[in-house]
Amino acid sequence: MYNVYEDIKCIYKYVLWVPTHNTVTLLSICSICVCVCLCACVCVWEKFRTQSPSERDLFLNGSFPDGFQWAVSTESFKVEGGWSEHRKGETVWDRFGHEGHVFDNQTADLACDSYNKVDYDVYLLRGMRVPNYQFSISWARIFPTGQKESLLKKGALYYDKLIDTLLQSGIEPTVTLHHWDLPQALQDYGGWTNDSIVGAFKDFADFCFSRFGDRVKTWNTFSSPWVVSNSGYGTGEYPPGIKDPIVSSYQVTHNMIKAHAEAWHVYNEKYRKQQGGKVGIALNSDWAEPKNSASNQDIEAAERYLSFTLGGFAYPIFVDGDYPALLKRHIDQKNIECGKEVARLPVFTQAERQRIRGTADFFGLNHHTTRLVNYSRGSCTPGPEGVGDFQAHIDPSWPTTASSQIQSVPWGLRRLVNYIAAEYLSVTTVPIYITGNGVPTEYSSDVLNDTQRIDFLKAYINEAMKAIKLDSVAVQRFTVQSLIDGFEGLQGYSQRFGLHFVNFENSNRPRTPKASAYYVSQVIERNGFEETRASPFRYIFGKEKESSRLAHLPPSELNQINF
Repeated sequence: MYNVYEDIKCIYKYVLWVPTHNTVTLLSICSICVCVCLCACVCVWEKFRTQSPSERDLFLNGSFPDGFQWAVSTESFKVEGGWSEHRKGETVWDRFGHEGHVFDNQTADLACDSYNKVDYDVYLLRGMRVPNYQFSISWARIFPTGQKESLLKKGALYYDKLIDTLLQSGIEPTVTLHHWDLPQALQDYGGWTNDSIVGAFKDFADFCFSRFGDRVKTWNTFSSPWVVSNSGYGTGEYPPGIKDPIVSSYQVTHNMIKAHAEAWHVYNEKYRKQQGGKVGIALNSDWAEPKNSASNQDIEAAERYLSFTLGGFAYPIFVDGDYPALLKRHIDQKNIECGKEVARLPVFTQAERQRIRGTADFFGLNHHTTRLVNYSRGSCTPGPEGVGDFQAHIDPSWPTTASSQIQSVPWGLRRLVNYIAAEYLSVTTVPIYITGNGVPTEYSSDVLNDTQRIDFLKAYINEAMKAIKLDSVAVQRFTVQSLIDGFEGLQGYSQRFGLHFVNFENSNRPRTPKASAYYVSQVIERNGFEETRASPFRYIFGKEKESSRLAHLPPSELNQINF
């Protein structure tokens, strides 16, 4: 098998040999090295391979560039509640919760009741001085059946009110069209495995652009779509609970990519000139660190990890309209080796490839942790690891969190955005928006003093700054997840991502700022970590922070809030 990593090492040796030659020759050889390295996507691993832990973890003081964008986020089904109010349609997460698949039989029926607390949530954002709020639209709240003929005016009016209230408070809205909560009526016909859903999503996007686009200038078509394809239709861990890693998971990816492209073209052809906004996609990815950095096989396995997860979506959209050659080749080889079909990757037509390529105005990234990846051979088990010949591990020395899936490995973010810039953004040159980063903490007696969240966010935000200042990666936005505690999927309300505590035992769902809310406010005010001439940041929601224990906000009755 051709091993580009060996070629890079050979070229490096040759570069060391040529100092007696002229400068032109030396520069020429160096440029070859860079080219080969970028093509193989091992340049990032090579770049950081010799970095010591002390160098890697060194904190960088300073500020982000002028114009850097800060945001805080939520997702519709996690916070809105009102699951059937005003004839909203059922979603796959509604069905999943009602069937008892969530921790302690919890549901998102009421969640944070954000559907009825627009003013309260914007009050929190104003108190934090957040300039941008990223939220998702519930498809079933606007089109209960998923089809445009079922339009609910009250659902659209809810989002009108939210957007208008944000703008009146000087807060820019960023809207995600779809974050996991598919209308159950569409799932009844196969959901994302049914090709007709591409047209349904196009209609939904068209309506949203037309209705809200005069006020919304940044759009994500999807957020973490790989979670839908892998966990929703592959392992069945998430709704709709389909366990088909051989066919359905790949078909879902295929249709979501086509749906994204159609939405982008609708905006580009009908709305961009008048509205002047941007449309991108928020892809989720861990960083893949070779378990043994001296092992060529582990390096190649780490590359396959990224190709099977991030690359399946990113390569078609940002590079050439098709799946990575590495992914296609490896699946073909694996099916032959196993003597049976372990993965069926659909094929894009030439027309589809042309329509998909370059359909993003920014690269959105949801990132929370890192995995150590090593080579593993011989498995014919369907799924990314078995088909991709790799295994993912956790370093036991990494700090743990309330989620077994998230460990604090901040340096992985810097490496991941370097990888994205090298692998995906040399053809489609767009900025990177970090569209989601945060950490869950356990629900305990001391929920307000969330120092673990502060440490996590401080370290990850600092790695984003390093990527900008030290590596010249075009990261232009950082989004903190999440404004408030919410319904966290399978974990229900047992894990808390919020900068604000929500008392789910109180039907009014009062919110209280945690220590992390103060911290994030300070980072936003300073645009980083450097002290400014401004007086110390001591106020939030009109109250002085007198100690690490934070006073409760007023009750959530809207008539008690003065604006």
